[in-house]
Amino acid sequence: MRFNRLDLNLLVALDALLTECSITKAAQRLNLSQSATSNALARLREYFDDDLLVQVGRRMEATPRAQSLQEAVRDVLLRVDSTIAMQPEFEPAASERSFRIFASDYTQLVFVPHLLALAGEEGCTARFEFLPQVNNPQRSLERGEADLLIIPRGFLSPDHPQELLYTEEFVCVLWRGSALARAELSFERYLGAGHVVMQPQGSVGESFEAWFVKRYGVTRRVAVTSYGFAALPAMVAGTELIATVHARLARALQPAWPIEIRPPPLPITAMEQGVQWHKYRSQDPGLVWLRGLLRRAVLRMDAPRP
Repeated sequence: MRFNRLDLNLLVALDALLTECSITKAAQRLNLSQSATSNALARLREYFDDDLLVQVGRRMEATPRAQSLQEAVRDVLLRVDSTIAMQPEFEPAASERSFRIFASDYTQLVFVPHLLALAGEEGCTARFEFLPQVNNPQRSLERGEADLLIIPRGFLSPDHPQELLYTEEFVCVLWRGSALARAELSFERYLGAGHVVMQPQGSVGESFEAWFVKRYGVTRRVAVTSYGFAALPAMVAGTELIATVHARLARALQPAWPIEIRPPPLPITAMEQGVQWHKYRSQDPGLVWLRGLLRRAVLRMDAPRP
């Protein structure tokens, strides 16, 4: 199909080339040969009268013209995918779709098992791909690299629809045999102890919990950092360290480790865990089904257990 002398199939190639800045990687992404991808780049260069990608040292870099095109091309492709190419119905028991969900290891440990159990009960044949925590998840949503973000609402974009899934309190976790566990966890003892904290990978930012602690004017002595949440309760075992973690996570791991759970000696506002999707995909039947499944998974997660 052509529009204003441009083969619209070339937009898919252009998106891959500008994302990867590599003919080899773009060819793999497009499932084409390198020669076919090189030919597509040549045709794009001719149409736009610009090199688009230039060799700089050992890698290729986008020209200013290409950089100005990148977001517009991605936006066009997302609109096509979410309107023209979208299937009118979604059958979970007959789907080959892959749902890409951005979620932390905490979310995968306490919430995702309930989601997958419900999907299994419906005979769902779709694939679930959970993406690692990154510094700017909104960009993954904008570029269509993630279908859903499941993160605290304070980190969600104001440009796309969102929904509250559940709220989460925070607790302190101590080793059962520590001196800290033999008395009340006062504010002074909390500040005087070493802390195990989560630090997002490749980021200068902080976790939701750490942000609130700093908001109250508290400086803690950080003894250990980890790129994930799930290991924090285990890391305090056998030490005099403290981890301030999600309450559901602490309760889930308490049977596996010799730890005690204490209320924090300072007020920490509950976290609002939200879900967000791209505004062009609000009517996507697959995501409508999945968002409904998320709501049911919350009820299952918090249902009383024998």
